[in-house]
Amino acid sequence: MAQISRTASCTFRHLLASAAPLAIAAVALTAGVSAHAAPLDVEKEQLKLGFIKLTDMAPLAIAVEKGFFEDEGLSVTLEPQANWKVLLDRVISGELDGAHMLAGQPLGATIGFGTKAHIVTAFSMDLNGNGITLSNDVWRKMKANVPNGPDGKPAHPIKADALKPVIAQYKAEGKPFNMGMVFPVSTHNYELRYWLASGGINPGFYSPTDVSGQIGADALLSVTPPPQMPATLEAGTIYGYSVGEPWNQQAVVKGIGVPVITDTEIWKNNPEKVFGVTDDWAKKNPKTHLAVVKALIRAAQWLDENNNANRAEAVKILAKSEYVGADAKVIANSMTGTFEYEKGDKRDVPDFNVFFRYNATYPFYSDAVWYLTQMRRWGQIAEAKPDAWYDETARSVYKPDIYLQAAKLLVEEGKSKEADFPWKSDGYKPVDNGFIDGIPYDGHKPNDYLAKQPIGLKGDQKIEGGQVVGG
Repeated sequence: MAQISRTASCTFRHLLASAAPLAIAAVALTAGVSAHAAPLDVEKEQLKLGFIKLTDMAPLAIAVEKGFFEDEGLSVTLEPQANWKVLLDRVISGELDGAHMLAGQPLGATIGFGTKAHIVTAFSMDLNGNGITLSNDVWRKMKANVPNGPDGKPAHPIKADALKPVIAQYKAEGKPFNMGMVFPVSTHNYELRYWLASGGINPGFYSPTDVSGQIGADALLSVTPPPQMPATLEAGTIYGYSVGEPWNQQAVVKGIGVPVITDTEIWKNNPEKVFGVTDDWAKKNPKTHLAVVKALIRAAQWLDENNNANRAEAVKILAKSEYVGADAKVIANSMTGTFEYEKGDKRDVPDFNVFFRYNATYPFYSDAVWYLTQMRRWGQIAEAKPDAWYDETARSVYKPDIYLQAAKLLVEEGKSKEADFPWKSDGYKPVDNGFIDGIPYDGHKPNDYLAKQPIGLKGDQKIEGGQVVGG
C-alpha cells in the first residue's frame, strides 16, 4: 500500500473529518491505517514554532523529521530564535504559535517578572542537559581544593566550596568574578545559583528597582546567549558559565574551559525545558494543542526507546544547520550517554539527556513550584507568598490535564503504552532528596523549603536599599 505523502496529509484529514462513519472506515482501510488513528480536526494546520539552538530542542526536530507532526495533520515550520527574550516576545505577539522555552519562562511571564503575559505549558521537554564550565585558569586554581577519587581523577560531584577561595582571591586582587547564564528565569541561572550557594558563595539578589541580580553578590551573574558563551569565556569577559549542550562540550573541544559539574549532579533528574504557548492560543486552538502534544510525546518516546538506541541518528539530525548546527561529535559527547569534563576525562552519564523515561514529559506542579521558590529565594518575587499561592500559580501555568488527554489518545491508537504515564498523580512528586546540598524538597511546602536554605530570602525578608531586611 502506498504511503500517504506529506502534501496529501491535510487533504486526507479533511476527508476523514467530513465523511460519514462508514466512509471514514473505508477511507482509513484504503489508506492502510486504523480509523482510530485519524488525526484530530485541528483548528490550525500551519504552525511556526520557535527554538534556541540547543540539543534539548530535539523533540521538535524529531517530531518534524519522523513525521509525527504530519501524522496529526500539522504542517510545522521550526524557526531558530536569536535569544530567549526574542523567542518569548514572538510567542506573545503571535508571530510564533509556540516554542521550546526555559521552564521558568511561562511562570516568570505569568507572574509578571519581566514581560507580562499568561503562558501555559502542557509538555515538559526533557530532564537534565546542563553543565557549569569554568575557564582553564580558574579550574587550575580550584582543582587544588578538589579531592581525588581512587582513580586519581577529581572526585565528583565537584562542590562550589572548592571555588570559594578562588573567588576570594579575585576579590582581593580587585577583580569582579563574572559568570554567564542564559536568562534571568532560566534553569541555568537557578542551578548555577543553587550550586554556588551550596558552597557558601552568594550569587546575589534581585529587587523591584535593581533587576541585575547582583545585589550583595560574591559572583556576578549576567546574561550571555548560549552560542556566544565559549567565545565570551575565551575572551576573558567571563570566568565561567552555566549552559545547555553542546556549549559545555564545545569548551572542551576548543581547549578553553572545563565543565566541572552537570546539573544532574546538582539536582538529579531536574526538569529543564518546556513547550510553551499563550493561554489565549491554547483556548482558541485546543485540538491543535492536543495534536502538538501528541506528536511531541511520540518524539520523546523515540529519543529514549530501546535504551537510547536512536540517539546516534538523533545526533545526525540535530547537527543539521537548521537545528543545532554544531559538530556531530560535539553533540554526541553528551547526547549518547557520556560527558567529558577535563580533556580526556570522559565519564558515563547515561541520564545526562532524558526525554521520556522517569515521566520526563509530564508537567508536574511540583516542578513549577520549585522554580517559583527560586524566584522568591533570589528576590524576583519580592514579597512573601503563602504556600497556596505557589500551588495556584503552578496550576494556572502547568496543564497536566491536556497532557493526559494527548497520552490517552496515543494509548488508544496503540502508539504509547498505558504504563508509561502517571494517570493517578496529583501533580506533585514525592519528597525529592536529589539535591547536592542534601536539603529535601517537598513541593507542598515551599516556604518550609525556603526556610532551610542558608543563603536566600525566606519568611518575610525582602531587599531594601541593597540589603536583606525583615525576618
